[in-house]
Amino acid sequence: MRIGGFLVSAVLALLLGVVAPAAPAAAAARVPKVVATSAYVVDSTGTIHYGKRETRRMPVASLVKVMTAYVVLREARLSDTVTITSSDISHAIRNGAATAGLRKGERLTVRDLLYGLLLPSGADAASALARRYGPGKAAFVAKMNRTARELGLTRTRYTNPDGLPTPGNGGYSTAADQVRLAMWALDDDTFARVVETKVHKVARTKVHNPHTWRNLNKLLWQAGDVLGVKTGYTSAAGHCLLFAGERGGRQVVGALLHGGSESRFTTAERLLDYAGAQISADEGL
Repeated sequence: MRIGGFLVSAVLALLLGVVAPAAPAAAAARVPKVVATSAYVVDSTGTIHYGKRETRRMPVASLVKVMTAYVVLREARLSDTVTITSSDISHAIRNGAATAGLRKGERLTVRDLLYGLLLPSGADAASALARRYGPGKAAFVAKMNRTARELGLTRTRYTNPDGLPTPGNGGYSTAADQVRLAMWALDDDTFARVVETKVHKVARTKVHNPHTWRNLNKLLWQAGDVLGVKTGYTSAAGHCLLFAGERGGRQVVGALLHGGSESRFTTAERLLDYAGAQISADEGL
C-alpha cells in the first residue's frame, strides 16, 4: 500500500538542502556496499539515509522519462488520444532504444502511453507524448527544463524526452535531484499507480493493437513494499535505478547512477532495508 503524498515541509527542506542525516543511534545498521558511482537515499521526513557523490552531474539515461511523464501529467488529460506516427517509431529504431512496440496510425490514450513510457521504457511513447504536448520535441524539452527549475532541480538539464545519446546524452542530472523529482512525481496518484504496476495489458480496439507491457524494474518482483520507480541504461550513463519503497511507515526514495546491471536491484533492496532499520532505531529512541 502506498503512503499518501510526502509532507510539504519535507519536500521544501529537501529542495532547500536543509535535511538531517540519520541519527547516530541508528548507525548500528550495517551500511550496504554501493558500487554505483553516485547514490542518494532519503525518506519522507527529509532524513538522509545514504549519500555518495549525490550532487555529481551525470547522464541518467531513461530516468529522463520520469520528467517526461511529470510534464505530460501537468499538460494532458488522461483520456486524450495521441496518434502514433512513423517518426515516433523510426526515432526509437534508429537509436536502438527500448520500445513499447507501437505501430504507425495507432491511437492510444495518454493513460496507456504513460504505461508504455514507464514500464518497457518506450522511446516511441516518449516521442509521441513529447510531439503532442510540446507541441514538438524542442518545445517539450523546454517545458522539461522550465519544470526542473520550478522544482529546484538546479543541477539538472534535459536535451531530449527519452535520455537517449542523441542529442547530448539526454542532458545531465544528479542522484539528489532525481530523488527530489521522484518525490514530486510520486505525489501524483496516476504516476504512482503506473510505476508500481508489474504488467499492464491494453486490449485490442478498432484504433490500436493489443499491447502487454512488463515493468523493467525487477525490484518490484524482488522485494516487498516497493513503489517503483524507473530503470535506465546507456553506455554513457551506465545502469541507473530510481527506486522507492515503504519502510517503517515512511516513503523511502533513492537513486543509483552508473551502477551494475543486476546489482542495482539488490543494492536498492539493501538500501531500502537499511533505511528501514535506521527508521526503526530512530523511533525506538
